[in-house]
Amino acid sequence: MFDAISDVRGTDGSFLADRRAIEGLPVRLVIALVVGVASLSVMMGMIGSIDGLAATELDAQPEPEVTSTGSQSIDVAVVDPDGGHVSDATVIVRSGSARIDGPATATTDGDGIATVSVDPELGPNQPDGTLSIDIKPPAGSDYVDERENTAVLVVDD
Repeated sequence: MFDAISDVRGTDGSFLADRRAIEGLPVRLVIALVVGVASLSVMMGMIGSIDGLAATELDAQPEPEVTSTGSQSIDVAVVDPDGGHVSDATVIVRSGSARIDGPATATTDGDGIATVSVDPELGPNQPDGTLSIDIKPPAGSDYVDERENTAVLVVDD
């Protein structure tokens, strides 16, 4: 039993003289860190592929995409990544570099299309501008609208 203790303490019997643990500790920590990060990335990949935890991004498809100034209606289709139309979503059209009097809103019908009435105007010496489109997904759905949607280009007629 005394031989095992003297091996741990080193040849002179003190812990200060033992250099084996100090040299091996950083290598063991690096190995544990690499294994931990690899395991975490595998687990996060598994969690991200579960449909129940993933959100689905929506996009707007305005028709027409290019329009002129003056009072008119724009049909906006709300679609999911697979191209399927989404009903009961709220479409909000706001001023961009083209101006309208306050935001215009409409809700998509059973076909996933909302008709929004706008009256875009351009500033003096402004040849074109844009109207931005935002989507508020249906309540209780796993849809989100975090990325920028297709804008409507307004040109001077």
